[in-house]
Amino acid sequence: MQLDQTLLDILACPCEVHAPLSVGTEDDPAAEALQCKRCLTTFPVRDDIPVMLLDEATPGPQGVGAAVHDVGPA
Repeated sequence: MQLDQTLLDILACPCEVHAPLSVGTEDDPAAEALQCKRCLTTFPVRDDIPVMLLDEATPGPQGVGAAVHDVGPA
């Protein structure tokens, strides 16, 4: 998966905290997905296009926006 770094720098989880995203997941760094660094909600990437819709996301273990990791202010 190749996403422009500028795009990655501006994308954020759409939860109310708007935490930054990482490429891949904690379990699979090569996954075709972006994962919220705070709540671990995972967003699919299809044809190198991030799908940032909550309806398409896989919520983190405690739900979208719930703090699993404290990443500080976004």
